[in-house]
Amino acid sequence: MGEVESEQARILREYYNRRYGLDDPLIVQYLRWVNQVSPVGFASEYTKEGRRLGAFGFKPPNLGESFSRGRPVIDVYSEALPITLLLNVIAFPIIYIIAILTGVYAARYRGQVFDYASGFTLLGLWSAPVIWIGVMLIGFLASNQYLQWFPASGLSSIRSGEFILLPGMGPEGFERGWLLDRLWHLFLPVVCLTYGGFAFLSKLMRASLLESLSADFVRTARAKGVYSRDVLWRHAFHNSLLPLITVAAGIIPGLLAGSVIVEQLFSIPGMGKLTLEAIWARDRELVLAGALVSGLLGLFSILLADLCYAIADPRVSYD
Repeated sequence: MGEVESEQARILREYYNRRYGLDDPLIVQYLRWVNQVSPVGFASEYTKEGRRLGAFGFKPPNLGESFSRGRPVIDVYSEALPITLLLNVIAFPIIYIIAILTGVYAARYRGQVFDYASGFTLLGLWSAPVIWIGVMLIGFLASNQYLQWFPASGLSSIRSGEFILLPGMGPEGFERGWLLDRLWHLFLPVVCLTYGGFAFLSKLMRASLLESLSADFVRTARAKGVYSRDVLWRHAFHNSLLPLITVAAGIIPGLLAGSVIVEQLFSIPGMGKLTLEAIWARDRELVLAGALVSGLLGLFSILLADLCYAIADPRVSYD
């Protein structure tokens, strides 16, 4: 029996080595993968003898096939990526809204109670690891031994398919609806994704605004009798946004990296959890596709930051 299993394993290993070229040098494997995902390159096909290259030209990009799941990689990521993007689309505005508000008021009331209290609180939040915060939230807010205010895992309830879209009154009384049920499940994961970001950006906003408030153009506006509120929001605030826009180019990839821990803790079938499972399964195609998607999203965030520069600062032009 053992000899039959070892023979089957050998045949399967030879098949994968021939199909994916795992015995080739790493540089050859990498160049083959780049050609595979590129829209311009050599068309390739699989035969019994292995991979055969075709003519050079335009071709549809191919992320390969996941051998641990037996499905095309693009189909797997088309299910997981929207979930991770949903988490980040919710977390990103929350991070910046809280950071801007707390940073502005800490700078406005510099040296007062709010400045010291917010600084101490934000430093504590920044120092707390995401995995520890997530475990504490699950243990105290989602456990049936304590408050059990929120679900401990998943994106929706088992009966969510029967819910109406918006909350309202049903035959059995109040029904929270599909939308409220989804937000209820996302609350704790979003908290884990946001607290570190706004803790850092709030201190950055405070320092940037204090620097702008000490600039010559602000002193000139005050000397002309401009109201303090107008000086703060119309003159100093816009210049203070530039460092936050610069950091935004790194916040988005950072949120994607943080999603690995959060999605694993809360059993959310997103891109982070998928990538971690692919690493454990040694699924090369899934891991490479995850790195590619993360890189493309990072490039998109840099492009978005460049566009925001022109919006925040009229002096910036790309003509």
